[in-house]
Amino acid sequence: MRAAVLRLVRRMGRRGALLTCKGTVAMGYGSGQIVQPTGDEQGLALLLKAAPLEVWGWVWIAAGLIAVVCAWLPERRDWPGFLAVWLIATPWSLAYLLSWWPLGESPRGWVVALIFGAFGSVCLVAIGWDEPPPARSEPPRET
Repeated sequence: MRAAVLRLVRRMGRRGALLTCKGTVAMGYGSGQIVQPTGDEQGLALLLKAAPLEVWGWVWIAAGLIAVVCAWLPERRDWPGFLAVWLIATPWSLAYLLSWWPLGESPRGWVVALIFGAFGSVCLVAIGWDEPPPARSEPPRET
């Protein structure tokens, strides 16, 4: 069993692990918005004009599913997963930022904008990362 888990982890790699984490968070956040909405609706006023919160919740879930599926794709073919997470986090971040300034509707909107911006931006950084080469097994050097 342990060997099978190790093979899966090696196959997924670090990029896949990051996509799995990001996708899981996105699916959880989206589910939360459907089941029991949280957050400052004043901060989301611009997005709620485009679609109700339940629709946005399903978009978060879809982005998370794309990320989790792409986690198992080979390196450089997994980019849709990174893009999906960034694409859902960005409007969320911008809506909160605009609700803080210039609209002045959400005094703490900048904080939430920063959190969602960072959540999505990590994907833009990681999309360009290469998987590290496999570690070599060498006996310890004697001194």
